[in-house]
Amino acid sequence: MRILLVEDEKKLSALIKRALKEACYAVDSADNSDDAVFMIGSNPYDLIILDIMIPGKDGIAICRQLRRAKIDTPVLMLTARNDMEDKISGLDAGADDYLTKPFFFPELLARVRALLRRKQSEKSTRLKVADLELDQPSRKAYRAGKEIELTPTEYSLLEYLMSHVGQVVTRTMISEHVWNDDFDAYSNVINVYINNLRKKIDQGHASELIHSQRGIGYILKDK
Repeated sequence: MRILLVEDEKKLSALIKRALKEACYAVDSADNSDDAVFMIGSNPYDLIILDIMIPGKDGIAICRQLRRAKIDTPVLMLTARNDMEDKISGLDAGADDYLTKPFFFPELLARVRALLRRKQSEKSTRLKVADLELDQPSRKAYRAGKEIELTPTEYSLLEYLMSHVGQVVTRTMISEHVWNDDFDAYSNVINVYINNLRKKIDQGHASELIHSQRGIGYILKDK
């Protein structure tokens, strides 16, 4: 899952970003409205954490602009002002949830999980390709009924591949959704993780599910 954090307080932004990364989310960040709007228009995010008081347009104006543009990405709004009118304005502008500073990081992460679950509720929470299954709520994978032990990054990579079954995904697409904005898509790290997944998923089975498309990327498919 890829999250955009829009927060101009550098110390708080760094702390939130670290907490999200430790929870295995890929995180991009912006500290002003212009950069935020540009990044939202350039990347498909699963969630936006949006502070109200940022340089340029405030968070409420940005949220309203996104909804007018038919961008339905869930928005968690942050504010230092515990004012009911601000909360109502933010929710009326299209925000999905509201969190007042200061907050506890476990609560922030719980709200993030809830919003992402809500987004996924319209889709199946169990992905299946041949005898490979991925249970998203529990974050567990199975091949032929046997659980596969995956690291958090391996899980995120497999989830992305299975969400695009039968489609070729490029290294850039993978880096944008599984890693962060400062990740080098042309390093050998993606190769390493793909090879690890192949060993865990395909080794010992009659059919291979993860395939390379030379010079393009990878595809997960049955036969």
